[in-house]
Amino acid sequence: MLDAATAVTTPAIIRREDYRAPDWLVPEIALDFRLDPAATRVTARLTVRRNGVHTHPLRLDGDEIAPLSVSVDGEELHDAWRMDGPALVIDLAGDDHLIETEVQLSPETNSKLMGLYASGGLLCTQCEAEGFRRITFFPDRPDVLSRYTVRMEADQAAFPVLLSNGDHVDGGELAGGRHYALWRDPFLKPCYLFALVAGDLAANRDSFTTMSGRNIDLGIWVRSADLPRTEHAMDALKASMAWDERTYGREYDLAVFNIVAVDDFNFGAMENKGLNIFNSRYILADPETATDGDYDAIAGVVAHEYFHNWSGNRVTCRDWFQLSLKEGFTVFRDQQFSADQGSAAVKRIEDVRALRAAQFPEDAGPLAHPIRPESYIEITNFYTATIYNKGAEIIRMLKLILGEEAFRAGTDLYFERHDGQAATCEDFVTAMEDASGADLTHFRRWYAQAGTPRVKASLIAEPTGGRARLTLSQTVPPTPGQDTKQPMPIPLRVALLGAQSGKPLGPERLIVLDEAESEVLFDGLSEAPVLSINRGFSAPICLETDRSAADLAFLSAHDPDPFARYEAMQQLMLDTLLAGVRTGTVESESVVKAVRNTLTDPGLDAAFVGEAVLLPSEAFIAEQLDEIDPDAIAEVRESLRRTLGTELADLWQEIYARNRANRYEYTPSAKGSRRLRSVALGYIAVSGDEDWASLALTQYRDADNMTDTIGALGVLTNNAAPEREQALADFYERYRADPLVIDKWFTTQALASHGDTVGTVEALATHPDFTIANPNRLRSLVGAFAVNQRAFHDPSGRGYRFVADMVLAVDKLNPQAAARLIPSLGRWRKFEPKRQALMQAELRRILDAPGLSKDVFEQVSKSLG
Repeated sequence: MLDAATAVTTPAIIRREDYRAPDWLVPEIALDFRLDPAATRVTARLTVRRNGVHTHPLRLDGDEIAPLSVSVDGEELHDAWRMDGPALVIDLAGDDHLIETEVQLSPETNSKLMGLYASGGLLCTQCEAEGFRRITFFPDRPDVLSRYTVRMEADQAAFPVLLSNGDHVDGGELAGGRHYALWRDPFLKPCYLFALVAGDLAANRDSFTTMSGRNIDLGIWVRSADLPRTEHAMDALKASMAWDERTYGREYDLAVFNIVAVDDFNFGAMENKGLNIFNSRYILADPETATDGDYDAIAGVVAHEYFHNWSGNRVTCRDWFQLSLKEGFTVFRDQQFSADQGSAAVKRIEDVRALRAAQFPEDAGPLAHPIRPESYIEITNFYTATIYNKGAEIIRMLKLILGEEAFRAGTDLYFERHDGQAATCEDFVTAMEDASGADLTHFRRWYAQAGTPRVKASLIAEPTGGRARLTLSQTVPPTPGQDTKQPMPIPLRVALLGAQSGKPLGPERLIVLDEAESEVLFDGLSEAPVLSINRGFSAPICLETDRSAADLAFLSAHDPDPFARYEAMQQLMLDTLLAGVRTGTVESESVVKAVRNTLTDPGLDAAFVGEAVLLPSEAFIAEQLDEIDPDAIAEVRESLRRTLGTELADLWQEIYARNRANRYEYTPSAKGSRRLRSVALGYIAVSGDEDWASLALTQYRDADNMTDTIGALGVLTNNAAPEREQALADFYERYRADPLVIDKWFTTQALASHGDTVGTVEALATHPDFTIANPNRLRSLVGAFAVNQRAFHDPSGRGYRFVADMVLAVDKLNPQAAARLIPSLGRWRKFEPKRQALMQAELRRILDAPGLSKDVFEQVSKSLG
């Protein structure tokens, strides 16, 4: 269909309600690869079986491939097949057949990084969601499960290592300097889990003994020079395997588990059965080149992809509308794992901050969708914070409502009942109901309704004392395609603290708000109460209470729930900043006092303090406003930062000196000290201290780890001083040979809050080390800049034009990467009129571009509304 208004061919919309079972199944597939970067030949032999009684032809999906030959049951077809767009269609009379096709690929020119492509001398694959159809003709959908046999043949000198899914069953040398390897995966899997890697790689080898006594061979494959930087990932893998056995009773099933790190990758990592392929940034680490955040991310991503072996592989998705079935559940599992490895409180703070930074704006914008969407144009556009992060919160709520034992019984039943199947979100919830006896009918609304619920809470203590009444109400705002919402079941962990003693007035209560309004009575109170609600962030909601600044300050000093204590401090800061935006005056006294109390509390660990004393981000402040003025937000936030820096100057200096480490250690305590030290340095820099720049430069020069190095560089980059350019130049020269570290150099400058960041980013886009072909490098500069609220929303509109130019350039190479840059422009409705017009103009310019991909088309057309 042609949209006359935009002169763009509108791609087809895929709807969940149109799902039907596959016409043909493929129980077995044998693939033969004759690998060559310029011209790879792929022969596929499919054992196909008619599924049910029908006369539909066999339809095999393809994408930018053409058949060299097609045969059925050993007889080559010359004209008994046809192409329907990119799909190969064959009319078949019987119920069982052997289909053989041959195609030729050019991995080295595959800039989309989907299917089989080249990266840094390697040949590798990425098939989720629909990349397998770029390798061979196949019914490319997750509910077609097959057993795979894979033969690879390649030049032995160029590609000495040949890896695929499952178990290595044969291999050897061939004539002409070539060799081959044969792999067989005994488990049924959808084609999106197929993987292949060929290249000159070395392995960090280890082993793991499962709870039943089986020995698993482990390998992390990288370039030989990178082997020393794989130890942390290997430790994380073994810890993940043990944790999944201990926590969920899940044992690994194959005899080998391999991971390969590649430099060019659209995602963070991929859970292909037995052969995980990782973006190198989530594998390689040493103290000199990786921050504490990098170490934590590596452990979390390694765990995530390993946990997929059960929550995604052994039980997979029936269709892509069920994506959160595997991703939300597995994110929750990796969050649990990470919390168990370090500070659970800090991990929860980090998870909620990420949710609020990415998912809450998504829920409130034109791209809002439920965790189980109803339609899409391009499925890769739904690899979103809603599917992943909100999906994880929904699993967390289920666990809270059902309780630890019932939740574990539910997961056991789910894995047992659906092992080897393609399942749905409904199957998961039903398993929880059947195992626990709970009625989760209303809970299913979390899967169907988009939007972040808004809850109002008011606590009124009766004048006679001893009793208090908590009034609760909820609304779910309209989202695209969903104007009217039903009340959601919202689990709220609630406690009352004594206003004089600071002690709990009775045990914490779990209140499930499942109506539009509700009241809860608290009896037997011995003193006036202060409300602590949504403790541990028990539900992903926006909360409005009538608690005063004094109440919030009190909770920030006394609440025994760490997250609630952090949240009270953040809410106090947020209320102060929002009042400042409205009035132009920042009343900072209560915030200064609360921060001082937190900094001087000997019972708090440094990691928690480092999080609690940070001001809410400019973007989070903006999300609370009906109309955003980025300049006003930046001015008010900087004013409060300066006040905190000045009023607490001596304390910041003391904390900075006290948290100086003698040597690097990757321990929770040492990580917390480094975090708090960098936070203190940032406040010192805005305090008016004359020596802040020399202090930061000294830290930069003396650091024995990347966390301290990049912390000091960030402070220098955000503030005006001659030392800034000196440090940036030194950093580049020191690390120019390491792409992952140079990514940090680009990002630090793209996120800068001082000076002409737009001009800096425009100049960096012409730097010899910048390329739009590598997703990591693109994200490090353009992606980072797009979330820098102050710079991106420069009133001139230069930031918008820069990102739009990048979208148009990247779309010609890698539509997935281009589409991920659109949401920053798509939030135009929230801004003041001048910026609205500038952002809309750039979106329309993108939409009017000829040859636009469906990835970008979907994002832009929805953003314009």
